[in-house]
Amino acid sequence: MNELAVIDAQWGAVPQLPDRARTRSGVEFDPRANRWAYRDTTDTVHLDFSRLQATAPFIASAKYALLWYAEQMSPSHLVNMYERLRHFLVAISAGRVGPISEINSTDLINYRATLTGPSKWYLGSLAGLLKKWHSLGYLGVTDDAVSLLKQLRMQGNTKGEAVLTHDPVNGPFTDIELESLQCALNHAYEGGEVDREGYLLAYLFMLLGQRPIQYAALKVRDVSVARAKDGTPVYTLRVPRAKQRDRLSRGEFKDRVLIPQIGELLVQHAEVVQTDFKERLPDPADAPLFPARRRRSKEPEGFEYHTTAQAIVELLPNTLKRLSVKSERTGKPLHITATRFRRTLLTRAAMEGHGELVLAELADHSDTQNIGVYIEARPEIVERIDRAIAMHLAPLAQAFAGVLIRDESEATRAGDASSRICDPRFDPSMKPLANCGKHGFCGFVAPIACYTCAQFEPWLDGPHEAVLEHLIGERDRLAARGDMRIAAINDRTILAVAEVVRQCETQRGQGGENG
Repeated sequence: MNELAVIDAQWGAVPQLPDRARTRSGVEFDPRANRWAYRDTTDTVHLDFSRLQATAPFIASAKYALLWYAEQMSPSHLVNMYERLRHFLVAISAGRVGPISEINSTDLINYRATLTGPSKWYLGSLAGLLKKWHSLGYLGVTDDAVSLLKQLRMQGNTKGEAVLTHDPVNGPFTDIELESLQCALNHAYEGGEVDREGYLLAYLFMLLGQRPIQYAALKVRDVSVARAKDGTPVYTLRVPRAKQRDRLSRGEFKDRVLIPQIGELLVQHAEVVQTDFKERLPDPADAPLFPARRRRSKEPEGFEYHTTAQAIVELLPNTLKRLSVKSERTGKPLHITATRFRRTLLTRAAMEGHGELVLAELADHSDTQNIGVYIEARPEIVERIDRAIAMHLAPLAQAFAGVLIRDESEATRAGDASSRICDPRFDPSMKPLANCGKHGFCGFVAPIACYTCAQFEPWLDGPHEAVLEHLIGERDRLAARGDMRIAAINDRTILAVAEVVRQCETQRGQGGENG
């Protein structure tokens, strides 16, 4: 007779665990094992029951309670319930002799006293597990414990705090921060420092703000291109819905239209992946859009070669952190997470005046109950940026990515007349204010757009102060008309010009004009 059978004979309330169980999405595993480790669609589940400081009967009951979550709920919800239970057991076992055999009201009161600040919501989350556990009729949770849980006013997980406070670490990015990331990412991709997969994934987070599990579930067949009536290509990504309790990872979809620059590259990427999988899958269109680096065993049917949501979570910061983009708010490198891009997308949409229904659609929410925070948190755009503010923020924003030169003799394309950048608004004599180091056509409007370009080579004696005054004056003019979103559109450019002015002043002060 095995251990669980002995427990069954001794504790009638704990029957023998089945040798096989099936998750909601059809993945089979052995619930009797001390470790539940399996792949469920794009999530990895790993629960180690040997880490629980409790008696064998208690652990058997815990397995039964968590088995219900495995069979009925999402894998991420299952893992969360296990982690809340483990945290609770660690807390109440401190100073106690012997393993835990049951949870009573005294344990819950003592545990509640240990929770402070960000962890206060833990008890509210744990309460759901304990109530379900008790309702299933398994030993381990006493009647008085459940009675207490029903009387206590639980504090839920704090939602929206980072958005409401515009937290510079976990809240939405500012316009300047987001533009800095985009510019640095474009430059890194052009220079071969970022691969196509990382580049596309980063832009999908910026443009769509979907969850990592949704990108992990994407397949080649989800990318499509059609033609509008005028022949213009329309690029669409069919995104699997997630966090819908009664839906699987690829049970329902929403079409998202992409900007042409990313859509065209994504189509090319999908074609390359499809070609790579011609010999590996019966239908290469079923290949994952972002394949795993290496194939793992026991992959769920329909998700062969798919990466996990956690791998997507790790790939995003690994791609963007190497860019070393700093925040103009903190002067430190930006904290990169998938959640911040999601919060940024919704915050910007709210700033544009979109209502809760539109925001819920963008967020792929079934209702608007968690959307109001973005409406409430619409940040006020800085009403005025003068020269002093611009000069102070300039070195923090790192908006100027080019190289200051003394004159054309130091330019990358010295002697090439087509590389000279002039503007009669700032110098009627049409004396160049900079050179362009880029070979080939550029679609940006010089010289304003040039200041944030890595190929821009401004001259030390160029009229950059006049450019700065012009941009600040234009901002003030547009702000007076009441449209701050339009007025602020060149804020990052203002900081780039201010940085050029600052570097010019520094070099002149060091004798750079004669050196």
